[in-house]
Amino acid sequence: MFKGAYTAIITPMRKDGSVNYDGLDRLLDFQIENGIQGIIAVGTTGESPTLLWEEHNEVIERTCNKTSEKCLSVAGTGSNSTRETLAGTAHAAHSGADAVLLVDPYYNGPSSLEIRREYVEPVAKQFPQLQVIPYIIPGRTGTMMQVEDLAILAGDYENVSAVKEATGDYENMAKTRRLCGDTFEILSGDDDKTVEMMKRGDIRASGVISVMSNVVPSGIHRMTELLNAGDYESADKLAGSMQPFFGMVGVSIDERTAHGNVQCKFRNPLPVKTLMNVLGMPAGPCRAPLGKMTRAGLDYVVTAARQVYENDPDLLSPIGEFFGVDVESRLHDTSIYDDLIYNSY
Repeated sequence: MFKGAYTAIITPMRKDGSVNYDGLDRLLDFQIENGIQGIIAVGTTGESPTLLWEEHNEVIERTCNKTSEKCLSVAGTGSNSTRETLAGTAHAAHSGADAVLLVDPYYNGPSSLEIRREYVEPVAKQFPQLQVIPYIIPGRTGTMMQVEDLAILAGDYENVSAVKEATGDYENMAKTRRLCGDTFEILSGDDDKTVEMMKRGDIRASGVISVMSNVVPSGIHRMTELLNAGDYESADKLAGSMQPFFGMVGVSIDERTAHGNVQCKFRNPLPVKTLMNVLGMPAGPCRAPLGKMTRAGLDYVVTAARQVYENDPDLLSPIGEFFGVDVESRLHDTSIYDDLIYNSY
């Protein structure tokens, strides 16, 4: 069921911090027009921790309506409260979602056993009509469902048949393939690891839930299509053209202060939303406590985009065509920068 490229869509905001629903509609149309297999609404890239549940539900409902009979809709209903997750999943099911994505509960740190028994299992049991995709990302959550518990779920519930794997640990991915079986679908959760995960015979990932497909949906779609077809040479060439983007999902910059250097870690979705704003797409700001990048951080993002454009202008041309912007001009227009950065540390 889950093969190819799925976009973890950003949630566009207005300057006052409210959700830009008109912008969301345009971004969804852009994704569908460019061949994406599915949309993940209000995942962590969609700023799920800072959206009110009323907003959360509205974004999911609009996404389901837009994607109906066009591509798959996956609702990000994970949280660190099972009660909230069950309520959000009920709304997603009512809205027509095909699946839900459940990020491991962050901060409160349940054990792998508790994640399985007290979090994923209640959702899988209560909503057998929905595919339930666990999202394993210990670097952001501080906890992790182990492969053994994932395999138990896959054996007990037909609707737990895929995982978003963002551990960064190829051995853990290979173990997932061994314990969960040949038909279980592994989706890359890291743009920079997708090619390796899909090529390796001991992992055999079927696709990716991508951040950078917010910007290059047709490129990510084509790359996964080539990989699933076994055309590794063409896939590697295309991935090489997009490689600068794969390093900017999270951006670390050393900034000088009066008291010494400080490492600024600009985390997803701030870099990709910043890039989308530069390109003229309706992204808007992140919601606090995420804020802005520094000038050095923005330079990193713009340099990556310029390199991709130089490698293959056709990768970014759909943005110009759909949103009516001059991509090359915007990549060199520094007057755009002022609203996107902190002017001092």
